[in-house]
Amino acid sequence: METESKKILLVEDDPNFGTVLKDYLAMNGYLVTHAKNGMEGFEKFKKDDFDLCILDVMMPYKDGFTLAKEIRDKNEDIPIIFLTAKAMKEDVLKGYKVGADDYLNKPFDSEVLLMKIKAIIQRKATDSIADSKQFEFQIGNFFLNSKLRFLTYKDEDPIKLSPKENELLRLLALHKNDLMPRELALTKIWRDDNYFTSRSMDVYIAKLRKYLSKDDGVEIVNIHGEGFRLVVKDEVDN
Repeated sequence: METESKKILLVEDDPNFGTVLKDYLAMNGYLVTHAKNGMEGFEKFKKDDFDLCILDVMMPYKDGFTLAKEIRDKNEDIPIIFLTAKAMKEDVLKGYKVGADDYLNKPFDSEVLLMKIKAIIQRKATDSIADSKQFEFQIGNFFLNSKLRFLTYKDEDPIKLSPKENELLRLLALHKNDLMPRELALTKIWRDDNYFTSRSMDVYIAKLRKYLSKDDGVEIVNIHGEGFRLVVKDEVDN
């Protein structure tokens, strides 16, 4: 995942810590805007498009929870990470209630923060792909119309897919020649990620492989422990 274009709003009232954290994130390829209190943070948020917000909880003029609510009113989807010096259970619960994606207690390992940022941004990007409105796909010599649930090979009569077959193939097609994370399909289609739903998905993958076997240039590859990849060989070679 490229981080160069990812913009982060950091709202932290400790000037020394804020500067160090801003420099660290910048060193790792992020574009960081630093605000020194909640009021300034909201003004900066309104003036730019950010990919993620890191908010200190305890700040003068406006605390992190209040700021998060205002940010959520403007943008329901932007990821928010809270930083706090207090490890109070009530604060953690309050943070999640106002829409926190994650929480870090000070002092924290900066590499852990970096991993959390990458994971959250990746998850949001993957979710936005899955929520795409596209419903027609060319997959090698196959044509999928996911509205009608028709999978057509060349000039043959279309196969009518089951709802789960259709949704799974659509997700694979949206990620064509790229990784479709296993947990994405399980949460989007099966609404749960557990052993039984995972085994169920493997059965549906086997069914789709059988349908697609007519085209030697199309393959569903298992990426061990991560998910699946719908490979269309002609497009990869080109």
